[in-house]
Amino acid sequence: MASNRQRVQARGGPVGDLKKSWQSWAQGRVSYQQHNPFSNEKGATVTVHYQKKDPEYGRPTKGSRTEQRGEEAHIHVGKEVQELCLVIKSIGEKGEDGNTRVTFGRLFETYVTISNKLVGVLLRARKHGLVQFEGEMLWQGRDDKVVITLLE
Repeated sequence: MASNRQRVQARGGPVGDLKKSWQSWAQGRVSYQQHNPFSNEKGATVTVHYQKKDPEYGRPTKGSRTEQRGEEAHIHVGKEVQELCLVIKSIGEKGEDGNTRVTFGRLFETYVTISNKLVGVLLRARKHGLVQFEGEMLWQGRDDKVVITLLE
């Protein structure tokens, strides 16, 4: 009859499982570093070159924490844009064309108590076709009379 020690050694035991786990992690890390363009490891010559038309170009690795943080940030900014549109609706005046308008100065006075990122959120909203205004950038004081139109 086999002793307990022989049976544990035949199965690999907890130490064997830990060793396999560690070796698997280490091998995965070596593979990762070979694809990392900033790695100083020897043999890190395997670099992936994406073409600009490739859907993976400029995107984080699928399933990575970077991808997850990006998705969370996208959701957060989307909520801020929605909130900005609601503020414009509530303080703006509806024109004959049905669009709501407000001056940057008035919006700034109201929105600054909500967030200090008004111009960034306005730029994002314009990128998505939700608002329209003249100029590349808006500056407090100088652009207070610029009209911001909420597109609906």
